[in-house]
Amino acid sequence: MRLSDKVAIVTGAGSGMGRATALLFAREGATVVGSDIDAGRIETVAAEVNDAGGRMIGVTGNIAKRDEAEELVQRAIDEFGQLDILVNNAGIMDQMEGVANFDDATYDRVFGVNVYGPFVTSRAAVRHMKERGEGAIVNIASVAAVSGAAAGAVYTASKHALLGLSRNTAYAYAPFGIRCNTLIVGGVETAIMSGSDASKFDQEALAQFGRWHAVNPRTLQPGEVATLVLYLASDEASGVNGAEVAVDGGWTAAG
Repeated sequence: MRLSDKVAIVTGAGSGMGRATALLFAREGATVVGSDIDAGRIETVAAEVNDAGGRMIGVTGNIAKRDEAEELVQRAIDEFGQLDILVNNAGIMDQMEGVANFDDATYDRVFGVNVYGPFVTSRAAVRHMKERGEGAIVNIASVAAVSGAAAGAVYTASKHALLGLSRNTAYAYAPFGIRCNTLIVGGVETAIMSGSDASKFDQEALAQFGRWHAVNPRTLQPGEVATLVLYLASDEASGVNGAEVAVDGGWTAAG
C-alpha cells in the first residue's frame, strides 16, 4: 500500500474530488481525517470508508474559520499522533463576475474558503511537519490559477493566490523535508457550483469566458484527479516539490 502508516487530512471530503481522494487514500492504507461543511455528506463518506475496512473520521466545520481550521489539524495530531499529508481541496466558486461587478460578500466568502483556509491549515500542518522532518501538502487549484478566462475575477484571483502560497511553501520548507505541490484542475464533475446562484451570474463576462470554455476537450471524473493527488502525496513523489501539475484533459494546451 502506498500510504501505509500515513495520516492524511482532506478538506472538502464530503463530495467530488475530496470524496474520491479520501476513498483512495484509505484504500492505500492511510488514516484519513476528512472535513466538510456538510455534516451529512462527511459522515456518509466516513461510513463508506470504515465499512470497507479503511479508517476515517469525519469532521464537520467551516475551513474559512480560523479556529475550526486549526482544530482540524490538531484533532488529527491528537487522535493519531502525527500528520503526514494535507490536501487542501475545499473550494467554492464566485458568480462569474468581472471585476467591475464583483461584490464584497462574494469576495469574503470565496477568499475565506479558497485562500484563508489553506493558509491556516498549512500553517498548523507545517509547524508539526517541521518537527517530524517530513510531510506532503497538495493544494487543489484550477485552470483559473494560470488563466484569466476560466471564471470570475474573485475565483480567479483566489486560485492565483493559492498557487503563490504553494510555491512559497515549497521553497521555504524544502530543507525540512516538506513538499508542497499544486494541481491545476480542469472541468470536473463536482458540486462546486452548488453554492452559486446562476441567476446572478455576470452574463457579459460569462459570454466572454465562454469563448475559452468552448475549447475544453472534456470533463473529468473526480477519480482522475484523486489518482494524481495520491501520487504527489506518496513517497514515490519524493523529488517533486513546488510543481504545478495539470490534470485538465488538455484544456490549458489550448493556450
